[in-house]
Amino acid sequence: MKFLGEPRSGSYAGVTSSRNRFGQYVRNRSTPVNPASTFQGTVRARLGNNAQDWRSLTDVQRAGWESLGAVISRTDSLGQSYTLNGFEAYCLVNNNNAAAGNALVSSPPALSDPGTLLTATVTLTAAAFSIAYTATPLDTGVRLFAYASPQRSAGRAFENDYRLIQVSAAAAASPANIFTAYQARMGTPVVGNKVFISLVLYLAGFVGAPLQTAAVVA
Repeated sequence: MKFLGEPRSGSYAGVTSSRNRFGQYVRNRSTPVNPASTFQGTVRARLGNNAQDWRSLTDVQRAGWESLGAVISRTDSLGQSYTLNGFEAYCLVNNNNAAAGNALVSSPPALSDPGTLLTATVTLTAAAFSIAYTATPLDTGVRLFAYASPQRSAGRAFENDYRLIQVSAAAAASPANIFTAYQARMGTPVVGNKVFISLVLYLAGFVGAPLQTAAVVA
């Protein structure tokens, strides 16, 4: 139900408040899904390890992460800007490093922006899923994080459930062939279904703005 009122986001007393492009709305609070999947377990373990490792840092290292977090800006669900604290910055960088298969770091790196892909052309069938991109090859040290959604109705226009499907090698050349990885995670693409794709560049713990697109299985 849409309503006019003060901006708010979150759940209270069985009601969840949020907003979309049409304005603010409220709905009944739903119980979060807890599939206890291997992927969910990996993320939970990673967060637990982050908390443990954060406690083992020196005061100087933690102060460095606080300084890094202060210059990383994000936007919340109400469109308001905020910066990260030190622990959030530590988790951001090292979660990205872990996803990329790179070593975790105790001292904060210099803030960097890997940029965004210029173009992406998707080939999606029941037997192929590849993404031709530019610029190619990627710059030295840069990897491509390919996220994709579960299969949806072809008429759907919005998606907020992206799963990390595959991470490229550093400085990889186009195209990215993700069929095997997608099939293992989401099942074989079905003709007529739609898949949303989000492509993100990674470098030294940081990721750039995503290039998002979608394709219907041909």
